[in-house]
Amino acid sequence: MARFLRPLLRGTTYTRWLHLWVPMLFESVWLFIDMSKPWVPAVLLLPLGLVPAVRRGEGVQARFMLARGGGEAAFSISPSATWRDRWRTVLWLEVRVAMGWVAGMVTVWLPAATVVLVGAAFGTGPIHTPVVTVTLPQWACALLAPLPLLALYGSVVGLGELITAIARRLLGPSPTERLAALEERTEQLLERNRIARELHDSIGHALTVAVVQAGAARAAGDPAFTDRALGAIEDTGRAALEDLERVLGVLREAERPASSGPTLTEADRLLESARASGAKVDAEVTGALETVPGPVSREGYRILQESLTNVLRHAGSVPVRVRIEVADGALGLEVRNPLTAEIPGPGRGSGLRGIRERAALLGGRARTGPDQGDWQVHVELPLR
Repeated sequence: MARFLRPLLRGTTYTRWLHLWVPMLFESVWLFIDMSKPWVPAVLLLPLGLVPAVRRGEGVQARFMLARGGGEAAFSISPSATWRDRWRTVLWLEVRVAMGWVAGMVTVWLPAATVVLVGAAFGTGPIHTPVVTVTLPQWACALLAPLPLLALYGSVVGLGELITAIARRLLGPSPTERLAALEERTEQLLERNRIARELHDSIGHALTVAVVQAGAARAAGDPAFTDRALGAIEDTGRAALEDLERVLGVLREAERPASSGPTLTEADRLLESARASGAKVDAEVTGALETVPGPVSREGYRILQESLTNVLRHAGSVPVRVRIEVADGALGLEVRNPLTAEIPGPGRGSGLRGIRERAALLGGRARTGPDQGDWQVHVELPLR
């Protein structure tokens, strides 16, 4: 019984019924003008449905009055872009008017039938319906009195579900709109992944440097070394805060470009941070880093940052060879360090996946793994 009455507690049950009644307002106005031609409004809807903006208006109404449980996306709120959309809108308007007539009839005559049956049950006379007049015993009228109300309840729920299903079919997104929505969703996912990589590389590097420096300072017991370590932690923390503020700014402002990150021209900052953490960095730069395009230079910086972070996290204070070369229309970046027993620390390979993802997005190649007794990260990125 509770399940049977559940639709009475849903707001969409009543908004859908109101949606069915809206066309009857215009029909009522026309009937005051000329009752002998009730079909005229339906004819006038034919050219109206061809107006592109009408589809948007119908979609907005459907979202507010027919949708339930987050089903707004089932209805398009874009103007008609093709003739197929226009004719679907025309068909929708005609169907809506026809179902409005049905809703109006049952709303008026079914409660009236209940009133007549109740009156007949109290002995006021025969039953008058819109079609026929039937004489029944009073007890039969009393038993039949609730049936029109049950039929009205079923009509309210059934016609509401039916008009919603038809609206999804005729006002739903066209193939072009579905493709555009899919592309937008793909762009959002790519942007989220890019921001996740930015945060991983920047914050992960800062935390790794801070942990290594703090551990080395505690083990050394040298005030001068402790001062240098604290200075390195401070500088790295400031840089990480700048990166974090930039990423949060991109998240807060959807139209803000995400192209203000550090580039390879600032690679010395990473190298000095690694040296301050105890790594013996041997760096060699060939070619003009200023000529590297912005997107390639930014991704190269992040790849170098993640590579040095992995060295500090998993190998500790070991010699590191860094080679950066700009030549033959490509950027080459190589980071090598001796293989050692892995130092326990956070991370489950997401950094290496990030390096490969960054290279692949720019059409480049990345090789990571053991090579002649060293651990190697070798990346080639095209400059175009």
